[in-house]
Amino acid sequence: MARLRPEPLPLVHRPLEFALVGCGRISVNHIEALARQAGRAKLVAVCDTQPAALERAVQATGAKGFASLDALLAGCDADVIALATPSGLHPQQAIRCAQAGRHVVSEKPMATKWDEGQAMVRACRDAGVKLFVVKQNRLNATLQRLKTAIDARRFGRIHLVTVNVFWTRPQSYYDAAPWRGRWDLDGGAFMNQASHYVDMVDWLVGPVDNVHAYTATQLRDIEAEDSGVMSLRLRGGGLASINVTMLTHGKNLEGSITVLGERGTVRVGGVAVNRIEHWEFAEPLPEDVQAMDASYAPTSVYGFGHPLYYANVVDTLRGEARAEVDGYEGLRSLEVIIAAYRSARDGVRVGLPLVF
Repeated sequence: MARLRPEPLPLVHRPLEFALVGCGRISVNHIEALARQAGRAKLVAVCDTQPAALERAVQATGAKGFASLDALLAGCDADVIALATPSGLHPQQAIRCAQAGRHVVSEKPMATKWDEGQAMVRACRDAGVKLFVVKQNRLNATLQRLKTAIDARRFGRIHLVTVNVFWTRPQSYYDAAPWRGRWDLDGGAFMNQASHYVDMVDWLVGPVDNVHAYTATQLRDIEAEDSGVMSLRLRGGGLASINVTMLTHGKNLEGSITVLGERGTVRVGGVAVNRIEHWEFAEPLPEDVQAMDASYAPTSVYGFGHPLYYANVVDTLRGEARAEVDGYEGLRSLEVIIAAYRSARDGVRVGLPLVF
């Protein structure tokens, strides 16, 4: 039964209350992002099935701790539940939250299966709550600048887009959590580490018309792939490729996108699309000389987008903005990844939208 709300949205007269489910690797980004929303939002509860992780989060935040999602929903009136749990758990958890009348923020990817991602969107729609999918890279300064140039049609016709994600995840990374690298809970390099980059291509130059992919598990002892290549035909007529591996020697080397058009060339590189390395157009604008100012030094591959993303979540729930990435937007990149997996499995080109 859905929870009865004492007041309708938007909520503007009090801080929004958030609960965080999952206190692992990415949880710090959520905690820090919410801390920057002081006066507009506050973290009131944290949840994890692992006692040590839960205790660390409680000590770090002062929030009330819960050992299960059901206990949290029963014992906490948070307006929004943020899911930073293994990806394969997001659908059932999001549906449970929606049925309890709570808004949902889901880390990427929103699901590991296409039908389960759709079920998340339907459940939140039917319950009248918002579903946000974290795609914080969209808000990084480098990609915002590139998006502005694409939307202004400065490239003219875009011919080719190439994305490289050359990172490293040693076997110890996968061994540290039994769900990592599993098909049902995590997926592989495309679904997990590169999902932001698949989203980036669809957001910047999509929609995608069809996909042809190869995947391989070359070195890591996991179910899913540690490397993959994806070729995309865009509906606008251009071509794109996404090349991913978690086997780079020694360190995360590159996370980049290169856009080649009839009137412009841009490359955003660095370890996580954090540095504008080339910016050239046939018709220069005065602001082009400041293009490199968008570059920044990342402390991790996650970038600095989580605070900006949470600011948008709060603004949306206060009725002051529209969601940057809602459930429907989240489905778009999930669809491309599922198409890539189907292509790699069956050795065929897969068209979009998906039909099963």
